[in-house]
Amino acid sequence: MLRPFAPFLCLAQSLVLVAQPTPYQKAPKAIQAVLDAPGTPSLIASPKGDRFLLAEFDRQPAIRDLAQPMARLAGLRFNPRTRGPHAPPRLKSLALQRVEGGPTAPITLPAGVILGQPRWSPDGTRFVMTGATADATEVWLGEVATGKLRRIPNLRLNAILGSPLTWMPDGGLLCKSLPTHQGPAPKAPDVPTGPRIQENEGKAAPAPTYQDLLQNASDETRFEFLGQSQLVRVEPGTGTLKALGKPGLYAMVNPSPDGRLFLVARLQRPFSYLVPASQFPVREEVWDRTGALVHTAANLPLAEGIPLEGVRTGPRRLHWRPTEPATLAWVEALDGGDPKQKADFRDRVLMQAAPFTSAPSEVIRLKARLMGLEWGERGDLAVVREYERDRRWIRTWLVDPSKPAEARLAFDLNSNDRYRDPGTFQSRLLPNGHTALRQSDGALFLVGSGATPSGDRPFLDRFDPATLKTERRFRCDEGIYESPVTMLPDGRFITRRESPSEAPNYVLHGTTTKALTAFADPLPELRKIQKKLVKYTRPDGVALSFTLYLPPDYKAGERRPAVVWAYPMEFTDAATAGQVSGSTSRFTTLGGMSHLFFLLSGYVVLDNTTMPVVGDPKTVNDTFLDQVVASAKAAIDKADDLGVIDPKRVGVGGHSYGAFMTANLLAHSKLFKAGIARSGAYNRTLTPFGFQSERRTLWEAPDMYLKVSPFMAANQFNAPILLIHGEADNNSGTFPIQSERLYMALKGNGQTVRYVTLPLESHGYIARESIEHTLWEMIHWFDRHLK
Repeated sequence: MLRPFAPFLCLAQSLVLVAQPTPYQKAPKAIQAVLDAPGTPSLIASPKGDRFLLAEFDRQPAIRDLAQPMARLAGLRFNPRTRGPHAPPRLKSLALQRVEGGPTAPITLPAGVILGQPRWSPDGTRFVMTGATADATEVWLGEVATGKLRRIPNLRLNAILGSPLTWMPDGGLLCKSLPTHQGPAPKAPDVPTGPRIQENEGKAAPAPTYQDLLQNASDETRFEFLGQSQLVRVEPGTGTLKALGKPGLYAMVNPSPDGRLFLVARLQRPFSYLVPASQFPVREEVWDRTGALVHTAANLPLAEGIPLEGVRTGPRRLHWRPTEPATLAWVEALDGGDPKQKADFRDRVLMQAAPFTSAPSEVIRLKARLMGLEWGERGDLAVVREYERDRRWIRTWLVDPSKPAEARLAFDLNSNDRYRDPGTFQSRLLPNGHTALRQSDGALFLVGSGATPSGDRPFLDRFDPATLKTERRFRCDEGIYESPVTMLPDGRFITRRESPSEAPNYVLHGTTTKALTAFADPLPELRKIQKKLVKYTRPDGVALSFTLYLPPDYKAGERRPAVVWAYPMEFTDAATAGQVSGSTSRFTTLGGMSHLFFLLSGYVVLDNTTMPVVGDPKTVNDTFLDQVVASAKAAIDKADDLGVIDPKRVGVGGHSYGAFMTANLLAHSKLFKAGIARSGAYNRTLTPFGFQSERRTLWEAPDMYLKVSPFMAANQFNAPILLIHGEADNNSGTFPIQSERLYMALKGNGQTVRYVTLPLESHGYIARESIEHTLWEMIHWFDRHLK
């Protein structure tokens, strides 16, 4: 009687075996050793300049850490138990050291607590960190005098809507805490209560492809409950707590420089299913120290109809002027926030002093969109940057707020011009807890990458606002890579120095130079890797380059299989497209899911292979395919001329937009034997309101959207492709469905393809298990098809 069912029993057993999950694969031992090696700690200098912290973070958390609860609401991702970020940064070690010398003092970290980035108090006597436990986000204070950490008791933070704490001018802390007696979080109903309905009445509201948005009324209720916080003032010395105002959806709270007022941003209903929380209605108010309303600075409605590449109308970027007791500053659009609307001026900067009874005064009016606004520490200077969309141009203005009609143009250049980039103005933490541009006798300071045709040589310049001239204080020598990290109050500065044979360390520069750290090379075997900058030219005359890496066991005259790794970039002219970026004088390190790990498997790597797409910003993608194919061929030809690669065994790979490029190269050329595409987008009809720097919509340029979509060419791929995607990818435009649909299209057309999805991973992969498995997949794929 049982015998007829035996085949079905066998079939059921075989199905069970097939359904077993595939375990994470381990990377080769040589790669594991590299992943296990310590990294260089970050240096965080005290505002007083007498000490610094050395903080090392865990670069590869375990997959179980990513498996913690995650709520995905209103474009945000957070742990609903801790009310903090999901998978927060994890401090691995912390040490305190004097600038003038002496032993490094390790700081004992509490067990079972995930500590975040340390932040110095304005007086430099303490530093503060968030600490995540299994069910709470706490405040942990470090005391410089004792070198010990302590927890503020009876305080649980809410870090869902941005930073949950800020220093007060008097040394106190202003925190966003959980409301007391809030009760359990609401749960989604087991049975739907009705349909989900959205409606539009003829108003255009284009939007990027945001992810993790609210989906229904239950989501709205959960978001409103979980995002609620109570503002609390904390006395660090005693741990005393004092509530301020009532609970609300506080996105931001910032004390005035004199400590008497607070700028508070509070989200309001109605919420949206189309845009993230940053575009929800927001009311920005000024409170006094009791929590009473003093002034309503802005009351902005829901911003669902922001034009593409546009901005919100009304006051935006509200903040305190750092050197005034209580003066608000902000920017307003003069063109309706629409970059396509013709306007003589697009933005203006305004300010208004307490008690906010006088009309706001205008600081500057801009012909292009405001890109940045910073204030000098002396109070007589504002640095304003504007970005001209049509030319991709940046202008930097200097203006004395008391003389708004006398603004002067300091810098005027193409946003892609790395060789002329003046650098970034340096700032410092003021005694009132606010940040302002560092000044010495009125002069400002600039730090830049120092790009040159032979590679980056970072610099530190002194800039005189009166004459608009710079004086070079430091420039990296040739053959090494040394970049300014921070400036000290007395004019000295600290750099991070490294070279191909010298591990990164920190150096103090003054009248003399002094090494502050002495970190040893954790992986001497990697010094056998050879690298050099290679420059060449595309047939149309555009200059190109790549960094050539040769594996540790490479012998002169060998032709090895090679990997081309790239990320395409758009440019308005050939001159800036051909500029060199990066430096071959850096210490070679491998980490994460880096393609440079191919070197340990014997491959030659053409890293940062430039793939410029040059043209008018309005139509540049019309020739995307022709330009990336021409660039790829030029790279292979050059490496072939050097005699280091076998041109018949070359693979190509890229991440995100580089994955999009990879799929197109396989579909529209026969240059490569195989490809690897990670976390990409392949069907541009799924990003119909633009992608990367594309300004046209699908309906304005349908032929181009279809032409550049490798999904549409799934029947003509010329080489096998490995697709890898994080299952929780929340990057705009790269929904996991992009890889899923390309896999199905390729499979349906008989192509050779492998599709790997990584549980719990987002756009970049961070868990140790995910990293090792990704590297295993990449190496085995190219070993299979190139070797």
